[in-house]
Amino acid sequence: MNNIPIKTMRDALIEQIFDKMHKNEAIFFLSADFGAPALDALKEKFKDRFINVGIAEQNLINLSTGLALEGFIVYAYGIAPFLAMRAYEQIRINLSLSAQIKEINVNLIGVGTGVSYDVSGPTHHCLEDITIIRSLPTFIVFSPSDWILSEKFVDFSINIQKPKYIRLDGKPLPPIYNKIENFNLENGFYELVQGEQICLVSTGYMTHKALKIAKDLHGGNIGVIDVFLLKPIKEDLLFDSLKKYKFIVTLEEAFMNKGGLDSLMLNILKNKNSSIKLKNLGFKDEYIFESGGRNYLHKLNHLDEINIIKTIEECK
Repeated sequence: MNNIPIKTMRDALIEQIFDKMHKNEAIFFLSADFGAPALDALKEKFKDRFINVGIAEQNLINLSTGLALEGFIVYAYGIAPFLAMRAYEQIRINLSLSAQIKEINVNLIGVGTGVSYDVSGPTHHCLEDITIIRSLPTFIVFSPSDWILSEKFVDFSINIQKPKYIRLDGKPLPPIYNKIENFNLENGFYELVQGEQICLVSTGYMTHKALKIAKDLHGGNIGVIDVFLLKPIKEDLLFDSLKKYKFIVTLEEAFMNKGGLDSLMLNILKNKNSSIKLKNLGFKDEYIFESGGRNYLHKLNHLDEINIIKTIEECK
């Protein structure tokens, strides 16, 4: 178990889909001219069920919808900001609206969420996708923190006949869930570390940072909850895990106060008339034109470890 490798979420997901395609002839995989090491074998083996639509995300959604309306299970694959935003009208009308009338199974795989394409600049940063896709009726939004969760989601994605947005980090990451058993993916979250007064609530890549900070502050008894299903959310169940804390600090690579993880958590606390205090950390209401790696972009937005620890200390 100690030798489980660092791996990209997209390769882990595609490998699982490839395995399922051997057994399930209803599965199609469509790409907006976007590759991956794991995709080469799939393209070669299933030439009749792999379609490259070119750099045309809107058409990717159109073709995926048509196949799904005929009863097929479709995975539509592209770069996250272009998939979620360039094709938003098609996603809204063809998928969200149609799914309210008829069961359709289209799984949008967006790679490069948050600032995982860090040095590519603001055109490739994806800080809005949680907000805009969560706002769509009928959609499921999945935001895994590691590649093991990505693998585990494939069975769920095949069995649940709804449109889904699978938001994946673009970089290889170490596993988090390799030693965790008997957890229910449909619960939508997992308490990775039980704390006392303060809990870091995170999603995606930020869960790795949350775990490191909790470990560094081991004397502080900081809890960590990883939220990987951003929609739907089991409010009662999640609040049962939150109610023992006095302070919550949300961590996300998304714009703050714009309908992301922080808004989701605030809504739960409001609905429960809770006295738990919340501090949200994320990206300011502006795009980043400065060039730099992920840690540098985090520092510009007070999302680096020093500032997160400072926020935790202020909660005590």
